[in-house]
Amino acid sequence: MTDVKVESKGLSAGSLGLVGSVVLGISTIAPAYALTASLGPTVQEVGEHLPAILIVGFIPMLLVALGYRELNNAEPDSGTSFTWASKAFGPYVGWMGGWGLIASTIIVLSNLAGVAVDFFYLFLAQVTGNDSLADLTANKPVNIATCLAFMALACWLTYRGMQETKKVQYTMLAFQLVVLAWFVIEAFALVAKGSAAGGISFSLSWFDPFGIESFSAFTAGLSLSIFLYWGWDVCLTVNEETSGSAKTPGRAAMITVFVIVTLYLFVAVALLMFAGTGDTGNGLKNPDTSDNVFAALASPVMGPFAILLSLAVLGSSASSLQATFLSPARTLLAMGHYKAIPGRFASITPRFSTPGFATVVAAVVSAGFYALMRVISDNVLTDTIAALGLMICFYYGITAFACVWYFRSELFAGPRNVFFKFLFPLLGGIGMAVVFVQTSVDAWDPDFGSGSSLFGIGTVFLIGVGIIVLGAVLMVAFSLKHPAFFRGEVLTKSTPSLIVEN
Repeated sequence: MTDVKVESKGLSAGSLGLVGSVVLGISTIAPAYALTASLGPTVQEVGEHLPAILIVGFIPMLLVALGYRELNNAEPDSGTSFTWASKAFGPYVGWMGGWGLIASTIIVLSNLAGVAVDFFYLFLAQVTGNDSLADLTANKPVNIATCLAFMALACWLTYRGMQETKKVQYTMLAFQLVVLAWFVIEAFALVAKGSAAGGISFSLSWFDPFGIESFSAFTAGLSLSIFLYWGWDVCLTVNEETSGSAKTPGRAAMITVFVIVTLYLFVAVALLMFAGTGDTGNGLKNPDTSDNVFAALASPVMGPFAILLSLAVLGSSASSLQATFLSPARTLLAMGHYKAIPGRFASITPRFSTPGFATVVAAVVSAGFYALMRVISDNVLTDTIAALGLMICFYYGITAFACVWYFRSELFAGPRNVFFKFLFPLLGGIGMAVVFVQTSVDAWDPDFGSGSSLFGIGTVFLIGVGIIVLGAVLMVAFSLKHPAFFRGEVLTKSTPSLIVEN
């Protein structure tokens, strides 16, 4: 087999194998964090049809992932969306695709840190028996200071390279999955004993997406569901550091999404049967529950072992915080390498072979974004998750369409090409585009998301669409300072690869 050529940017080649890539993908998705942060808002939109929306959200993710796999097979590059969209559609669309990825990760980094802060103080309260410690998360100066400390630690670990990252991820992921399995088993056990007040009996109707009451509710739930799966593309982002860079990252992404959807469906069914969708008590529509599902249900389900679930979510958000730094740093590295932004971003630390400058910049911007949002909105976690769904649809959609256009000369060369290079990524891109447009329209309403607004416009719209507009402004500014890239002189479809991977 002839290996695909990879253009070297100075990263540490061969640092990851298939298992390591899958671990990194699942850790970045951070199932314990993602579930506790978004299950409540999702149930608010779709009610007991939670399993249905999880399956529907999985389908476009799978279709897009297949497009990513084909692009990576042909052009393994740490720039992923930025590089592939540039080669398919030209520098301007490519730059915006890269911006979409960077902005998404900046948003989620702030959200990860926020969840880590919540569970850190909850964990301290549970350990010490001092309930007042859990209230410290509501103290904005304390909250922001703790968040910055978490970000600084995650940035330091990522800066030190892939080996340090792997040590953290293997340990934290194993613990997280064991505790989630424990939670699911305990919930089912309580249901079987008849000890689940408020729970509802299992029904196949939960898996029927047509039972959702409106298209707006469907797309809102789908946007949140898409957030639950987001992060698998880190498997592709680290392709230049993976053994078998053309094939292994795509396989890792496929394994990751299938593991995640299976886990999510078990958790969703367990929660519905145990807690139900009521707006009081343990009900998933209870505002005191929906903002942080596991924080509210840990004790009712796991009793004296509830502290383990708090620790699992803390570890999940903290480990994902570290793993997620990989994506924006490597996208910024690629953009600097191809002269789409200042060349300083292309610098590699000699000792650790990591994009050190890009990693630090991602951390500083994420920290600033979190501090700003925490001051502006008391519902920062809810609003940033909803806005993140917009950003994910934006750059995933661009990448899916880029797959179709990039391979346009060979789409009908055989049945495999028809499905994997044309039909599947095209449908995935259309799905992302529909959710993006509908969610943007709905998010204009201040009642969307947490209900926060500024100048009468919903905060979710301002965050999501505003960041895309900001990206366009920055793109124009950079096009004046770095005209070669934007004239198509640096990154073209015919750009040769430099190093053959063994």
